[in-house]
Amino acid sequence: MLQKLIAALNDSRKTIVFTEGHDPRILTAADRLIKEDLMDIILIGAPDTVNQVAADNGLNIDGAEIIDPATYEGMDEMVKTMFDLRKGKMSEEDCHANLLKGNYFGTMLVKMGKADALLGGATYSTADTVRPALQLVKTKPGANLVSSCFILCREKDGVEERIAMGDCAINIDYQDKKDKEGNVILTAAQQLAEVAVESANTAEYFGIDPKVAVLSFSTYGSGKGGTVQLSHDAVIEARKLNPELVIDGEFQFDAAVSAEVAKTKCPDSEVAGQANTFIFPIIEAGNIGYKIAQRLGGYEAYGPILQGLNAPINDLSRGCNADEVYTMAIITAGMA
Repeated sequence: MLQKLIAALNDSRKTIVFTEGHDPRILTAADRLIKEDLMDIILIGAPDTVNQVAADNGLNIDGAEIIDPATYEGMDEMVKTMFDLRKGKMSEEDCHANLLKGNYFGTMLVKMGKADALLGGATYSTADTVRPALQLVKTKPGANLVSSCFILCREKDGVEERIAMGDCAINIDYQDKKDKEGNVILTAAQQLAEVAVESANTAEYFGIDPKVAVLSFSTYGSGKGGTVQLSHDAVIEARKLNPELVIDGEFQFDAAVSAEVAKTKCPDSEVAGQANTFIFPIIEAGNIGYKIAQRLGGYEAYGPILQGLNAPINDLSRGCNADEVYTMAIITAGMA
């Protein structure tokens, strides 16, 4: 899966910023990326600390640029830019205080064009990675929300299988968004539909021909309540957003993946029984689902890959290892 991205990086060199330059897992991945000459690397942190951690772990990071926000010569310009972006929601003092943190500082490097992509979250929470991205890089035109997608891969009978799952990390649930007068400006179904379309785009980017199943505990109205109506309506809205998208539901998971079950429950569906891109109507189901696939199904999970932003900014699990950092760095820089 990574060969396409590595080839793209060889054709167009990118710069990635790591928000936690002192972390041994980050430095181990950086050592490997530098050896393979895949991208330019910026590590955020105090140089003495970063270099000492690298030395203690026998790592060579000589090819990386290390930037300490506390001594950064361009801080005044960065503060002014962030103050203008926040439009009075933060004072200059607040901006400066936030920019001393790796997550905000790294995001501003991307915003100001000094880096092409960002990878964080080895020690930061997902919220601490997403918040600066929303405030500074913002959502891309036409996007109403940020969501996430996991790409899961495993080898079976000599063939690499890939599936996509979203949203498993960002949106807790989906509620109608209203203006100050109480008028609905974006329905819950429209939001979930956007997640479905974005996840299909992500799947396609990673070589999956997306057949999208919007999941619930019901198939074609067999159950009532809960997320059933949301998932049903999201399919309708997704087809409006992208009439070419191969999407169906609401489905129970067995109807989505089992041809035998699909013949009984939804024989005329072009998705049922062969889905490879799964959309969860609530984060509990998504997070549990991808971890079951990872731990019991033998899949390698890559992500969460953030969707809807103006630049490639991705989040690591705090339980990640150096190999996962390496792979996510290639994915993130490749997306640039």
